[in-house]
Amino acid sequence: MNIAVFGQTLYAGVMAALLAEYGHQVFWCDLLKKPASEQVYAQDQSVQQLLEKLHQSGAIKYCTFAAIPLDVDAYFFSFNPTEQLQGIEILKALKQRTISHPKLMINASTLGLHGTQKFAELLPEDDWVYVPDVIQEGNALRSLTQTSQLVVGCESDRAKHVLQELLRPLFPREQQYLFMPVLDAEFTKLSVSGMLATRISYINDLAVVAEKLGIDIEHVRQGLAADSRIGPSYLYPGAGFGGENFSHDVQTLASTVSGTGAKSQLLAQVWEINEQQKEILFRKLWNHFQGDLKDKVVAIWGASFKENTARIQQSPIHAMLKALWAQGVIVKLHDPQALSEIEKVYGQRDDLIYCQDQYEAVDDAHALCILTAWKQYWCPNYQILKKTMQHALILDGRNILNPEYVKSQGFAYKGVGR
Repeated sequence: MNIAVFGQTLYAGVMAALLAEYGHQVFWCDLLKKPASEQVYAQDQSVQQLLEKLHQSGAIKYCTFAAIPLDVDAYFFSFNPTEQLQGIEILKALKQRTISHPKLMINASTLGLHGTQKFAELLPEDDWVYVPDVIQEGNALRSLTQTSQLVVGCESDRAKHVLQELLRPLFPREQQYLFMPVLDAEFTKLSVSGMLATRISYINDLAVVAEKLGIDIEHVRQGLAADSRIGPSYLYPGAGFGGENFSHDVQTLASTVSGTGAKSQLLAQVWEINEQQKEILFRKLWNHFQGDLKDKVVAIWGASFKENTARIQQSPIHAMLKALWAQGVIVKLHDPQALSEIEKVYGQRDDLIYCQDQYEAVDDAHALCILTAWKQYWCPNYQILKKTMQHALILDGRNILNPEYVKSQGFAYKGVGR
């Protein structure tokens, strides 16, 4: 099939790569072309390598809107929440083209409820389906290919058959699809994000209690994960979740629930717990120095909302920076990928020092805060830390270090629930 792809999300990159790899001809429209640093798919090395290989072979062609052939069999749209209006403009432009209808239109955008309907109203002659974005950043290709059952919002048998043929190399069996009405699928996508957010906030809530009782939350987490009814996913305490699409889903779901008049306060509490959690390391730092933080130097390792991405939307780094600056703290920041994104937001300032080396950040620091679980932070050189830091204090916002070992190296250690 000939496939046209619109959008530059990670999901767009993954789908373009996998469809092209299995023999489809992909035309990727560059109408929303952004700098490489802003292309989410470019931040995943495995996705980028596969895209480059398929582009060189001709299976993926990057093209202008006018160069998209008229005999496209399916159109794939994947936009972030802030790109909805741009998506609508693209659909208006498609409407002016002399293409035969109906075509398969796949909406994989993160727009909340009725997003697909808004698109379908512009091209009502076509067959619209909704396929939710299930991609996990840092594990993009496998997170899609290892999906046991794909949720699909579809209300047309014709669209169902074309979609199954399109995705047959990835999902060859009938039972791998869970078809339902489009609105149901959109609400399912929001509900999945809400459930995952609830698990994160729940374990963070337990961590606060465990710490007060002198209980190691890691033991509790392992016990919960060992129960087959619960499992380990999204059950790690830390400094709060982030990410543009994930956070958007949770907020949209909470707004939807409250808008129905339902009295449920669960999602509002989940969000509140998460926002409070983003300041947990600051509170620990404040208590350690008894409120005397003025002119202190704090090193921060990690700015992205999770490892293996440069994205900083809703990351705990923002709450941390604002809280530290309010107390007159100088921050020395390191992140393997996200420094340029931070600089776009905060620019150059005297109380924020960008460090290209993680050990440069700890030089002369009164404390080291770990906010992102990048692999290179898991086993730091404690001799360098002890030699260069003014004060031997490590605040582990992702519980990636061994508390007893850190203490044996002469450091004060403060984790989350430990």
